Amino acid sequence: MCDLVPAAEPDPPTGVLERGIGSFVEALSRRGYRAVTIRYKRRTAARFARWVVRRRLDVAKIDETTVRVFLAREGCGRNRGDPRTLRDLLEHLRSTGVTSRREPETPRSPQALLQAQYATYLRVERALDEATISQYLRWSSGLLGEYYSEGGPAPHFAVSVHDVADFLLRHSRGLAPRTVRSIVCALRSFLRFLFLRGDTQVDLALSFPTVRRWRRTAVHPYLRPDEVERMLATCDRATVVGRRDHAILLLLARLGLRACEVASLRLEDVHWRSGEIVVHGKGKSVQRLPLLPEVGAAVALYLQDARPRSECRNVFLRVQAPRVGLHAGAIGPIARHALVRAGLHPPRAGSHVLRHSLATTMIRSGASMAEIAEVLGHRSPETTETYAKVDFESLRAVALPWPGSGGAL
Repeated sequence: MCDLVPAAEPDPPTGVLERGIGSFVEALSRRGYRAVTIRYKRRTAARFARWVVRRRLDVAKIDETTVRVFLAREGCGRNRGDPRTLRDLLEHLRSTGVTSRREPETPRSPQALLQAQYATYLRVERALDEATISQYLRWSSGLLGEYYSEGGPAPHFAVSVHDVADFLLRHSRGLAPRTVRSIVCALRSFLRFLFLRGDTQVDLALSFPTVRRWRRTAVHPYLRPDEVERMLATCDRATVVGRRDHAILLLLARLGLRACEVASLRLEDVHWRSGEIVVHGKGKSVQRLPLLPEVGAAVALYLQDARPRSECRNVFLRVQAPRVGLHAGAIGPIARHALVRAGLHPPRAGSHVLRHSLATTMIRSGASMAEIAEVLGHRSPETTETYAKVDFESLRAVALPWPGSGGAL
């Protein structure tokens, strides 16, 4: 049985693996790992290297299967850090040319081949991001899995209009209308793809019923300006995390950025001399926004005193190793924790409530819909119009008085 922390062991055998492990250790140091963690990972890599040499394996052909066999036979899989360390080592050896990169598997079945062609269509022709492609492939795979037989006819002949409607009804029970719309959108895309290829005589995408969407029926949750300031004040700017989170929250609250836009912000996107930032938004759009003095000061303070040293070009990095850019999914929790610290509990807590709050404050201050759309990066005027219903003071001015007793006005 392996100890939790392996005992010190001699260096790995000389040769290509030793050089690879040496550069791996240097890469770990650059990514911000602590010295004790680096020593542990180096010992794990050294054990793996000696095992490879003992078994006389071809270093150029080491892959995930080799790692799994090592962990199973050497009994080191119980240490939670071993699999992750060896996966990182394998990726490093591939990036440095020590180990050949595994060729992607060629789809063998007609169903898998069709899915691969559909993914290429979404990526090249439709220019969708990988998250959307993954969602579309999930539902197209589910449709094929129910109505396609490997030995039978092609899937576009096996699926009928009634099959499509039945599939949607069975998988949409209990789901919110917004989720059902996403499913319909994914399946329409796949069936339209088959039609464009000439695999179907009719466009089966037209067989989906329209999912009713009531627009402008609810008011977006928002914070008052004093509540926004209270939330910003909860960040402890004496700490590394506090300075980073304060800069992130200011970008959300003052410029109305989305979580993905904050996460994708890079060092070269901040133009200090011209006082603006370049925002890479939804649909691969690029927008230039003014770098407000308050926001610029917070970002500069983070970059100078709190941002760890890293080769990553993202502005905002993880505090713990690996020192890489924050994922968009990490921005929401930062906002939620700040709201909790401030004692604020909006119906939908997260980074987007700050975007809604900015739009609400702008419209109450007399900003036009065009100005709000320009700041928020809206492409459709209808998207911006949803904020008109939060200007209650203006609505009161045009509202008719409520009928009094006897129905008289």
